[in-house]
Amino acid sequence: MNFKRMEHINLSCQDLEVSQQFYQTLFPDWYVRAEGSYGGDRWVHLGNEQFYMSLNNAHEPAAAHRAYVGVGFNHVGFVIEDAEAMRSHLEKHCIEYYTYTSPETRLRLYVSDPDGNEVELVEYQPDYALR
Repeated sequence: MNFKRMEHINLSCQDLEVSQQFYQTLFPDWYVRAEGSYGGDRWVHLGNEQFYMSLNNAHEPAAAHRAYVGVGFNHVGFVIEDAEAMRSHLEKHCIEYYTYTSPETRLRLYVSDPDGNEVELVEYQPDYALR
């Protein structure tokens, strides 16, 4: 098999509009690539030319998830160009975050979306080979 790229993440949300607003605030260059409804429920493909998130309304309340303890995804990571600019952007929009550093990164920022899903925003060191 020849893996080419990650195309999308499908995310069920308590409130699709609130989640869409959050992700478009986080990534201002993302736009609605497609939208529609299925079985009376609205869905939106939000992203850019390389990647998108498929957002849709959940039918049931969120299951309790304890990140880094229980089975399941803990976070999704996005490589960004300028972590300090992103930090300023988060502060401007009153989005809470915490940071983490490691030798291969300049900075990692972690935020939670409106449903509590954690998102990592990472800027790698320019000389890190696997960025």
